Amino acid sequence: MNFISDIVNRNFLLYIVKFSIFFCILYFGTIAVIGLSVPAGYYSPFIARHLNYIDWLRTSLLFTSKEFLLLLGYQTYLPEKYDLFMKNGTGIRMVYSCIGYGVMSFWAAFVLANKGSWIKKIKWLIAGWLAIWVINVLRISILVIAVNKNWQMPLGLDHHTWFNIAAYILIFILIYFYDRSSKFLHTRSDHPKHS
Repeated sequence: MNFISDIVNRNFLLYIVKFSIFFCILYFGTIAVIGLSVPAGYYSPFIARHLNYIDWLRTSLLFTSKEFLLLLGYQTYLPEKYDLFMKNGTGIRMVYSCIGYGVMSFWAAFVLANKGSWIKKIKWLIAGWLAIWVINVLRISILVIAVNKNWQMPLGLDHHTWFNIAAYILIFILIYFYDRSSKFLHTRSDHPKHS
């Protein structure tokens, strides 16, 4: 095979197209749900009440962070659905850009564009989303402590950048293991058991 045909591999191009389609549907679909859930512009009461998974995700992140901080000995409270505050202190406001739907869309697009059974894809999708969710809970919890203790972010980077670095490192580790699991299953199917 020559170099050009290696680069313009049909399977690779098909994968990129599938990945791009899934990512755009998930990422821009989430932005559309956000836009339709906010009482302004093209507000949809039905979507706001029944399909606003971003609100559910934010609530789960803030409530779990609150409980995690309680385990660490910090008393916190949720004055509004966007906020998590330390008692007798300050806190954070979780806006849409903090929720992590971009990295979650990236992970989902990777899994959905790959080969594999739907059961395998669902397992990996949930595992990746859960891992990203846990990183976000840790980020929120550390940030609430940091703003109350006046800690500076390492290397002058903000918490969004640190979250993205941690989330994409995690995603690339998950990609490695997803790829290894596919190769492992392929190797096992090439060597049938002898009776």
